Amino acid sequence: MKHPDDDELFNRLEAEMAADSGGEVVDLNKARSARSESPDPTARPGADRSAHSRPGESGTESADPTTAVMVDSPTLKAAGPGYLGRLAAAQRRPVLPAWLRSLAELRTASAWVARHYAHVAGYHALRAPVYAARLTLQAPTGAARFVGGTMRWVADREGEPVRLAAVRREDAAEYLKLSRQRDGRVRLRTLVTVLGMFVGFGLALAIYVLAPDWLQAVSVSAVVLALGAAGRRADEPVIHRAVELPKATKLTSDIVLRALGSLGISAISQAQAKGRDGFEFTAPITRDGPGWRAEGNLPYGVTVTDIIERRERLASGLRRPLGCVWPEAVPDEHTGHLVLWVGDQDMNKAKKPAWPLVKSGTVDLFKPVAYGTDQRGRWVEVTLMYIAGVIGAIPRMGKTFLLRLLLLIAALDPRAELHTYDMKGTGDLDPVGNAVSHRHAAGDDDESIAYALADFRALREELRRRTKVIRSLPRDICPESKVTSQLADKRSLGLHPIVVGVDECQVLFEHPDHGKEFEEIATDLVKRGPATGIVVLLATQRPDAKSLPTGISANASARWCLKVMGQTENDMVLGTSQYKRGVRATMFAWGDKGIHYFVGEGADARIVASVYVDAPGAEAIAARARKAREKAGLLSGHALGEAPETVTGPSHDLLADILAVVPASEAKVWSETVVARLAELRPEVYGGWDPDGLAAALKPHGVSTIQVGRRVDGKVVNRRGIDRSHITSVVAERNGKRDAG
Repeated sequence: MKHPDDDELFNRLEAEMAADSGGEVVDLNKARSARSESPDPTARPGADRSAHSRPGESGTESADPTTAVMVDSPTLKAAGPGYLGRLAAAQRRPVLPAWLRSLAELRTASAWVARHYAHVAGYHALRAPVYAARLTLQAPTGAARFVGGTMRWVADREGEPVRLAAVRREDAAEYLKLSRQRDGRVRLRTLVTVLGMFVGFGLALAIYVLAPDWLQAVSVSAVVLALGAAGRRADEPVIHRAVELPKATKLTSDIVLRALGSLGISAISQAQAKGRDGFEFTAPITRDGPGWRAEGNLPYGVTVTDIIERRERLASGLRRPLGCVWPEAVPDEHTGHLVLWVGDQDMNKAKKPAWPLVKSGTVDLFKPVAYGTDQRGRWVEVTLMYIAGVIGAIPRMGKTFLLRLLLLIAALDPRAELHTYDMKGTGDLDPVGNAVSHRHAAGDDDESIAYALADFRALREELRRRTKVIRSLPRDICPESKVTSQLADKRSLGLHPIVVGVDECQVLFEHPDHGKEFEEIATDLVKRGPATGIVVLLATQRPDAKSLPTGISANASARWCLKVMGQTENDMVLGTSQYKRGVRATMFAWGDKGIHYFVGEGADARIVASVYVDAPGAEAIAARARKAREKAGLLSGHALGEAPETVTGPSHDLLADILAVVPASEAKVWSETVVARLAELRPEVYGGWDPDGLAAALKPHGVSTIQVGRRVDGKVVNRRGIDRSHITSVVAERNGKRDAG
């Protein structure tokens, strides 16, 4: 409380201090009042606006360093986005659930429900005689219980404890009142019981005399079963469960907050220590397929990636198996927006719907085909045309099985020509290769490498042929300059799909003699092949720059990444910076075989469990694909037992041919001259080559073209050419002879 003499004392002190120091004494009460009444810092006591300060300037712009800075404008802060603005930015939730909007998912859900109740009905129908026998044996006990219960009801035994209590209290008036009430109940209930007995016996006699035999049997059975149900013991149920439902705990906000608090993230722990949640739920926790979905915002500075890195600890906090817990980022939201899906069962152990193609059906490679399911059991589709694909994983995680599954899908399109190479040599691709493949080899021996090299060279020539065919087609037939399903049907054009599948592709790209050529051809097929109907699928257990050249990995439009061990391998398969965005195949456990991230189909990365097809199943599907090819007359190559014209490589050697047409006296020659001489030497091989084609053909051998100057009509003309000494050096190194050339 302010004393009345404070004003006088304050005035005296102000005068004394002003006289001594020339300073100014500020009344704190007045200053606080002025500051609270005006938001303008220049209106506060002692805040003189200098001559260099303009309206709207902050203190840092003003000449007066003591001027206070207003960071948040109260007017703008209060205004904010309007009601319409908030509505425009609002996220509308779907009226119908996802499974009801998709015909395929509705069909799958309906099939599950139908199979469930069909199983329940069949289970109980088979055991109905056993149930009837149990109830019949329990019928005497039930009859005794019924008679005893009726007698107790007639005698009003339920009121006896109250009457005895009145006797113990020696309350005569209350006892007489209860006794009269009991006598009235007994008389009424005895009358009802006697009438019921007469009606029951009369009905039984009428059924016995008048009713047909089947109605008598049904009536007696119903009475016996009813008495048996009345006589059963609580711990001995007559009917057992036909289906044991999973006992998954319902996901609640308390469980989610407890799990997030156990991760050891300081921002979450500090928030919860201060009584806050540490997680802002933006939607109710709901059922989403066979599991629960929780969605919300993490504290400032905490990202979904931080949660994904601690997936094992999160599963422990939720008390759920690791395969049930799947934290995900939302691409269209900020990096702190978490979607947590917790399944009822482990994703790798949950029963999956039957693959539609396992027993019947064919495929059109130009249309999407289901090949796996996501965490919620929904089908995920892939379109194999117009793509180049990369599959990466550490050993024993299902990489080869996934590649074989994709090749089986391709085999079910009779038009597709398959080239399959199992460089691991264990025969995992033999079910497909021996049944339908046009070219197939297994192993890394010299013969298999030569076979593959010859086939890759033939594929490059086929690529060039297809580009010419597509360029020659009328625009109305080929409007987008790429192969379509209609063009693939026309055998005369030779534009049928070609699918090349290589397991352990690093064997090819790291080969000491032909690795560079394999890389150059494969890169060309990956870049230009999709538009011409050539699909390349490469799988490796060593996804690094040597095993998976960057020219290939950077241009692959479809990527499948099973478990890998580090960030480099993750981004090598899935794409640059995917690890930072939270797409981390490192989080998969050792038991998550076949589960992978899939990037393709124009969508963000999705977690998919591929369909499991074992070797006998693969052989059965491949046999069905072979029959379809035989019926269409499209079986060819290795599947028919036909060997290629040459499996040891081409009949010509480019470097040897160059040395043959360029004598030792010519140290440097223009490329156009070399091409012309090569065309004269082997017109069937080098006809139509140009200097650029020569440079591309020399590149796999490690030979580059150079600038070669020649004097023409008195002037020096520079053009691209070769240095013969470079050719001789490469040949000498290859043949191990220093005196070559």
